[in-house]
Amino acid sequence: MKLKIKNLNWLAGRPVVFLNEETAKEMNVFANDRVAISNDKKIYAVVDIFPQIVKRNEIGLSKELTKALQMRNNSLVEVTTSEISNATALIGKKMRGGELTKEELNYLISEIVHNNITEAEIAYFTSAEKLQGMTMGEVVNLTKAMIKTGARLNFEGKYIADKHCIGGVAGNRTTPLVISICAVAGLTLPKTSSKAITSAAGTADVVETISNIEFPLKKIKKIVEENGACLVWGGSLGLAPADDKIIRVERLMNFDIEPQLLASIMSKKISVGSKYLIIDIPYGEGSKIDSLIKAKRLGRKFTHIAHKFKLKIKVVYTDGSEPIGNGVGPNLEMLDLLLILRNSPEAPKDLRKKALFLSSELMKLCGIKNSKEKAEEILNSGKAYQKFKEIINAQNGINNFDEKVSSLKFAKFKKTIVSSRTGKITQISNKGINSLCRILGTPETKTAGVYLHKHTGKITKGEKMITLYSESKSKLKEAKQFLKEFKPIKLK
Repeated sequence: MKLKIKNLNWLAGRPVVFLNEETAKEMNVFANDRVAISNDKKIYAVVDIFPQIVKRNEIGLSKELTKALQMRNNSLVEVTTSEISNATALIGKKMRGGELTKEELNYLISEIVHNNITEAEIAYFTSAEKLQGMTMGEVVNLTKAMIKTGARLNFEGKYIADKHCIGGVAGNRTTPLVISICAVAGLTLPKTSSKAITSAAGTADVVETISNIEFPLKKIKKIVEENGACLVWGGSLGLAPADDKIIRVERLMNFDIEPQLLASIMSKKISVGSKYLIIDIPYGEGSKIDSLIKAKRLGRKFTHIAHKFKLKIKVVYTDGSEPIGNGVGPNLEMLDLLLILRNSPEAPKDLRKKALFLSSELMKLCGIKNSKEKAEEILNSGKAYQKFKEIINAQNGINNFDEKVSSLKFAKFKKTIVSSRTGKITQISNKGINSLCRILGTPETKTAGVYLHKHTGKITKGEKMITLYSESKSKLKEAKQFLKEFKPIKLK
């Protein structure tokens, strides 16, 4: 059926078309059905019925579709009901514990990318991955399929490197520090980061407090070539578009899936042209991985996949038993980073130490001698701070770093909790602190979060323990209640 286009400046988060009730009846489609829009290529989209917005024989396009089709208002386009995808049968096979072939995974991932299966079906697929697991052969083929359906970047230079942490530890914002230090050392670092899935903030959420993070691939290439590195959000680049759609579902379901974690991380590193890779796997009570044995098991899987793609890899296993750094939440974490980069005596020592360790390990992997001493010299001299400023200014397209930093602020409402007695903090739960921050409004509210005045160890009566920040009085009240009931900070 031929329909007239009406471009709507609405971001729907996915390709959505809007139909009048009468048009939908003629086509025999309902809300949340799929339709295919044929132009030079076929694009699939979700249907919404919205009679007040579009007339009969019109089709309203969400901003995502307007960008993809690039057709003017009133242009005619062919719209048909979407054929039923065979991907449903493959999802059923995986749910029953079957092993998916390379061809089947290619097809399934392609269908996800082209919006030809629903978010509910993606949720079933990710659930099957979690419950049934995947063989290493499946994970390698899943990685290949995700790379195949996305864009690629290539860079000149000897050391194209990257760093990734599997997450789960509150704070722990080492990436901007590692990227700044290693870029000064001569590594090329096209760093794409994610936004938070289950944590209080992802690296992209934190960098976004002072910088633009969304760019077309050409712009990223230019930033990296001119500055040696970037700190951008990977979700807008189309490097592994299936993964971005799966991540959205994972966020709704609030869980992590190991096969998807492996394929997600490796596909994006390979897509940006990385040749050297350091993977940080924190372990310990309260983190994603609770023991060194499990951490090493996961590390071997990363190594296996890396070797299949001829990547040089180093997996490091770090303490994830409590939060790292003092601030947890976008603005608070950025303020921690700035203290470290400026070599302030108030900077969190644990975060500084870990960033230096990871930097030296990545430099060593690339063959740079005396990497530990070199990393410390780069940070102590202020060269890392200057490089960080260069990257941020390049991403903003203007030298406004100081202005952006001066605009960082704390949330309107705060509450400082002091220790009720002299004793010892025996545990600070990462999951508990992340949940606490979510209640306070992170990562959507950049100013929200917590500041940890103390880590595990001795504390005296009346000493500051934690400060809560929120833009909402009711959220602050909920957070105080959560702190009281669930006790993410254990005091003896």
